[in-house]
Amino acid sequence: MDLIIKPTELCNFKCTFCSSTKIAEHGKIVLDHDYIFRFLKRYPHTNTIIVNGGDPLMMDPDYYWRIIDHLEENNYQASISLTTNLWPFAVKPRKWAPLFNHDRIGITTSFQYGGGRLKGDYTEFTEEDFWFCSNQMLEYCGYRPDFIAVIVPENADRAIKNVELAYKMSDGKEPKDTFERLSKEKKGVECKLNYAMASGEQEKPFLKGDIYKTYVEIYKQGLAPWEFNTRQMATRLRGGLTLCPLQRSCDEGIRAFNPGGDYYSCGAFGDDMDKSIDFEREMKGEFFTPLQDDFSLNQMKQSCSTCPMFQICNGCRKTVKDYKEHGLVEQHCKKMKSIAKDIIDINGLDWEVTPYVDERI
Repeated sequence: MDLIIKPTELCNFKCTFCSSTKIAEHGKIVLDHDYIFRFLKRYPHTNTIIVNGGDPLMMDPDYYWRIIDHLEENNYQASISLTTNLWPFAVKPRKWAPLFNHDRIGITTSFQYGGGRLKGDYTEFTEEDFWFCSNQMLEYCGYRPDFIAVIVPENADRAIKNVELAYKMSDGKEPKDTFERLSKEKKGVECKLNYAMASGEQEKPFLKGDIYKTYVEIYKQGLAPWEFNTRQMATRLRGGLTLCPLQRSCDEGIRAFNPGGDYYSCGAFGDDMDKSIDFEREMKGEFFTPLQDDFSLNQMKQSCSTCPMFQICNGCRKTVKDYKEHGLVEQHCKKMKSIAKDIIDINGLDWEVTPYVDERI
């Protein structure tokens, strides 16, 4: 089991694509530690506590020290992963460095080109700002963190530039010359190009067909060792182990808390306040899989079940929901069919691409 917690919806940034920019109306509500501790008692073998926001650094470090103390007092093995814009750390590194350097703590940050990532004064979080944060991490923690880049139509033309930045941050010493090396493990700093989902300020989801066309190009350019989702794409059709957003069975092994304690099996559904789980009943021994139980989230269209791209197109049930609600299923399918042969070849398979059929007709 992995646990996603959102201690607060408050954030020091005002990003145009982020769910919390619009839903942070209850900023004073903080996730009570008791929810976390009761969850750990129910699931003592939890692997990772993933901290999202808002921004995790809007909480005081003591919030996380209390979790660490509880883990150690009860001999739990869970690690803690904070996904943060790092700006509060970069400005006051000594406040956060002791926590960041603890053995249980891992840091992931975020950046993308294109103007949508805005600081609290609504000025752009620039590449120079991002290098400043990364340099502070290198100085005080000894490494540069991996980062997430959120892709929307306005910055899609610069998506690969983010991966090139990860390559530069890895000192650019690894060659990018042969396809044989591309399925290997990541090298140095890793970028994770995520397509924007429809939550909060982002009212319309980004098309998977467009982001996967970018992943194919990343693969061909030899940049896959520095981009997480490209490497997932390269193994998914062969049955390789994959994580969000290609897991499909996520609500068997993930739970998520919002600040008020409402409880979900997916952080993105939590942003929508959709498909909540009865926390009290689950803590008493029941177990729920609300996403898999909703047949409408199983696949985008009837013909998906015979398509070789099924596991990729329907890998994320939140995406299935978004595309159906926004009438994007056929547009998505047509685009994915145009790049399906490339994805099949990258997976090393000799499969035929099934023809595109518009099921609206």
